[in-house]
Amino acid sequence: MTSIIYPITNLTSIEQLDITRGEGVYVYDQNGKQYLEGMAGLWCTSLGYGNQEVIEAAKEQMSNLSFAHLFGGKTHPASRELADRLQAMVPVKNAKVFFGNSGSDANDSHIKILHYYFNAIGKPNKKKIITRERAYHGVTVASGSLTSLPVNLAEFDAPLDALGILRTDHPHYFRGKLSQESEAAFVDRIAQNLEALIDREGPETIAAFIAEPITGASGVIVPPESYYPKIQPILERHGILFWADEVITGFGRTGNDFGCTTMNIKNPDLMTFAKQLSSAYFPISASVINGDFYEAIVEQSNKVGVFGHGYTYTGHPVGCAVANKVLEIYERDNIFAKAAETGEYLQQQLRKFESFANVGEVRGKGLLAAIEFITADQPGSQPPAGVAAFCAKTCEENGLIVRPVAGTTVAICPPLIISKAQIDELIEKLERSLHKTLEFSAKAQ
Repeated sequence: MTSIIYPITNLTSIEQLDITRGEGVYVYDQNGKQYLEGMAGLWCTSLGYGNQEVIEAAKEQMSNLSFAHLFGGKTHPASRELADRLQAMVPVKNAKVFFGNSGSDANDSHIKILHYYFNAIGKPNKKKIITRERAYHGVTVASGSLTSLPVNLAEFDAPLDALGILRTDHPHYFRGKLSQESEAAFVDRIAQNLEALIDREGPETIAAFIAEPITGASGVIVPPESYYPKIQPILERHGILFWADEVITGFGRTGNDFGCTTMNIKNPDLMTFAKQLSSAYFPISASVINGDFYEAIVEQSNKVGVFGHGYTYTGHPVGCAVANKVLEIYERDNIFAKAAETGEYLQQQLRKFESFANVGEVRGKGLLAAIEFITADQPGSQPPAGVAAFCAKTCEENGLIVRPVAGTTVAICPPLIISKAQIDELIEKLERSLHKTLEFSAKAQ
C-alpha cells in the first residue's frame, strides 16, 4: 500500500487491480493478465493505448518546447492551432476557447466566465445555473456543486446556495415516468416543471442550463428524442444559455462529432471538452464560449486591467500538440464514421441481453452504452444491493473492464478504435458475466 489517497474509491478497498501496460484496446495487470478495456479508461482513451503517432507528437513537442504559459500576452503555435481547429469544428457561433486541465476545471472556468460576462453587461443578478437530478459535471467545489449524485455530494458541504445552483428533473424515462405515463407525456411534464422552476426563480436571475447530451456517470441516460427540442425553446424564450457538457460525448463517442449532433441540440452557447480531446494521452480541457459574449469580456478585462483567470498549465504546449495530433487522426482516419458503424453493431449485440430476467433496460448511442438491472421478473423495480458492482467484478475476472454507475447500472464505453471482432469478444465476456450476475440476483432476492 502506498501513500496515495485514491479518487472515487471506498478507501477500505484500494489497490485491487494493478494496471501496468496497455496496447490497443487492451490493458494488462502486474501478472500479465489481459483485459479488454470496455470503459476506455474513464470514458477517454478513444484511440486506445500505445498510439505511436500521438506519442511521437508529444516527444517532438517536449524536445522543441516542453513548457510555455499563456499569461500576460504570451502565446505559442500549438495552442493557437488547437483553438482554431476547435473553432472550426464546434456548433458554437464564432467560438472562443479557454484551455484547462480537466473536465472539472473546465466547468469551473465556465462558471467564472459566466459571472464575469453578466457583470460586464450590467446583469449582476443573473448568475444562477440550472443542473439536473442525477447530473455529473465534475468534483471541484464549483463543478461538484453542479453534480447531483449523492455519493459525490455527501459530507463535502457543497456551497449550492452560494453558487445559485438549481435542480430540475432528470430525463430518464425508464426511472422517471409515472405509472402508465407515455414518453411524450413524461417529456411534457418535466418540461413544464422546468418552466415552472424558471418562473419561480425569475428568468432574470438564471444564467444557464447545463446538461450532458447523454449522461455518463449517472447511468448513461439517453433522453427521449423530443426532450431537447422541447426544452431548448423554453430556455431561449427566457434568455437562458444552453451549456453542453461534452466531456464524455464529444469527438465521436456517440457516433457523431458531438453529442449535441446526436441528440438534436441546436447551437449551444457553451461547450465543455476534455477526455477524448487528447485521447487521454495528456491532461487537457477546453471551455468554449459564444464569440458574441467574448467581446463583452474583452472590454471588461480592459477596464479591470486583466482577465484574472487562468492556470499555469492553460494551453500547455505538449497537451495542445497531443490534442492537435489526435484531432488530425480523427479526421484523417474517418474515426467518427467508423465509430458510428461499430457503435451500431455494439448496440445491436447488446439488445440480446434485454431477455435476461434481471435486466430492466439496455440503452446507449454509438460506443456508449449501459445495462440497468432490476429485481428479476419485476419490471421497473430496484435490483438487489450490489448487483452492478458484482457484475463489474465478474467481468473483470473474465478479462473485461466495465464500470458500475448510479448503483443499478454497468456502463460500457470501449475505445473508438475497437473492431467488430473485439466487440464480439466484449459481448461474449459480458454474457458470461451476466449469467453469473443473474445467479447472484436470484440468491439475493
